[in-house]
Amino acid sequence: MSTNKPRMDSQRLDRVVAQARADAAERERGYRERALKMYPWVCGRCAREFTRANLQELTVHHRNHNHDDNPPDGSNWELLCVYCHDNEHSRYIDNTGSGEEAGPAPATSNPFANLRDLMKRKP
Repeated sequence: MSTNKPRMDSQRLDRVVAQARADAAERERGYRERALKMYPWVCGRCAREFTRANLQELTVHHRNHNHDDNPPDGSNWELLCVYCHDNEHSRYIDNTGSGEEAGPAPATSNPFANLRDLMKRKP
């Protein structure tokens, strides 16, 4: 039995995923490394202290939620633990909405456009 499913180009998919990961890592290395050098390794919300052993749990939060706004003085950053960071983003989504409340997208076609003509036809 043969199925006519389109095959995904796994090599292309692997390249796209690898590039996306590399881009994200480079972006994070840039402002994350600067923030870790600039600020003490303490969560800005719960005051939990971090060492090299658990530093991966300390994140850089963008205060204005714009990840492209990375001023050299670090004024848009604060260091938060992963739990406080998730909480901050949950609160932001709760206050601003996720965008889904706007309703469904408007229809681009009308399936009943010729219904009147079709009903007027006599077999």
